[in-house]
Amino acid sequence: MQSTNSLGTEPIGKILIKQSVPAGIGFLVMSINSIVDTIFIGHYVGANAIAAIAVVMPISFFISSIGLAIGVGGASIISRALGADNKEKASKTFGTQVILTLGMSLVLLSLGYIFADGVLDLFGGKGSILEPAKIYFNVVLFGTPFLAWAMMSNNVVRAEGKPKVAMMVMVLPAVINIILDPILIVGFNMGLFGAALATTVAYIISAFYVLIFFLRGKSALQMNIGYFRINPLIIKEIFQIGGVTLARQGSITLLIIVLNQTLFRFGGESAVAIYGIISRLMMFSLFPVMGVVQGYMPIVGFNFGAKLNGRVVETVRMALIYGTGLACVVFAIIVFFPSMIVKSFTTDPELLSVAPSALRTVFLALPMISLQLIGSSYFQAIGRPGPALLLTLTKQGFFLIPLVLILPYYFGLEGVWYSFPIADVLATVITAFYLSGAIRKLKK
Repeated sequence: MQSTNSLGTEPIGKILIKQSVPAGIGFLVMSINSIVDTIFIGHYVGANAIAAIAVVMPISFFISSIGLAIGVGGASIISRALGADNKEKASKTFGTQVILTLGMSLVLLSLGYIFADGVLDLFGGKGSILEPAKIYFNVVLFGTPFLAWAMMSNNVVRAEGKPKVAMMVMVLPAVINIILDPILIVGFNMGLFGAALATTVAYIISAFYVLIFFLRGKSALQMNIGYFRINPLIIKEIFQIGGVTLARQGSITLLIIVLNQTLFRFGGESAVAIYGIISRLMMFSLFPVMGVVQGYMPIVGFNFGAKLNGRVVETVRMALIYGTGLACVVFAIIVFFPSMIVKSFTTDPELLSVAPSALRTVFLALPMISLQLIGSSYFQAIGRPGPALLLTLTKQGFFLIPLVLILPYYFGLEGVWYSFPIADVLATVITAFYLSGAIRKLKK
């Protein structure tokens, strides 16, 4: 419990860095893994293979996002319960999370295999993209329950104040995948199948790593068999909070469907491939901000549960400063070196001529994103699902999807790319309004 109690006692700057740096490293390695994966596929398989991954990965991540949603919802309960010294509720919450994650991810896995062709078509698997998408999908889908378990457990481990273990849950699969990619894709000449196999093996290893952590008794949560049961009240609370994350993933999934369909209509396979590169860079561009967000949530939850409002306010303030500063650094790199970045992914002349401009446009409002993420995550951390859900849906659901549907009819393919910064600006204004009001109320 010493590492957990430090969330309420150590200086905010120190504990925020201690929590955020491992999370940031985890996201960094994951993003590098995603980039390396795309580089190998782009150079050794082709542009259509990049487009195929852009079609498949949102599907597999949506299926595994049930674990992320359960993890975030349960982690909020656990951090507040530990802050209130209610260890039994924290352990019961974890037991409920385990049952929910395994059961629901297996159901979604089965549905994914049954309706594979229809799902791929819906997500933009058309024309010459369809066959490579099938190859990748049929292998990666098998790993989604393992990824769901790892994503759920990652949030639980971080909630109890063990950021280094949580970091390893993210770093380990990325490292395994980076090692296996050249061996399977190039060495054994397995192409896209090899890339999918490397990813799936990496998910499985990550899942077993965190399982061993819990079985060895390293967790602050009790692994009593009596806690592994369905608790309706806890389920309700998990999905009230975690439902926000699921809604976010759902809105992102809907966005990908709309995007891929629109991109294919206005730009063909090459436009889908361009977004495949951009989507990989999105994870990289956000890794420092996501590290701050993941690091500050358990601090906010613990101190809110312990009624240490001053520490809550200070945590939000410092998270905004750190997050915005880091986002500005990444923004400068993308804006000044877009051509160099795109060249690392592909040698395709068509992509090289169009992708740099698209990349710069999509990331124009990157410095504002930290406020969006920190604002919506604040309400999740303190257990207020209503505002969290609203702010989560603001960018993708209320602004970005309608803009992607409308602007291309006036500006062609450029309209798709400009939809991103416009949606970011509008979502940031709304988030700032809600967060400033909540902080003023907390100060009183």
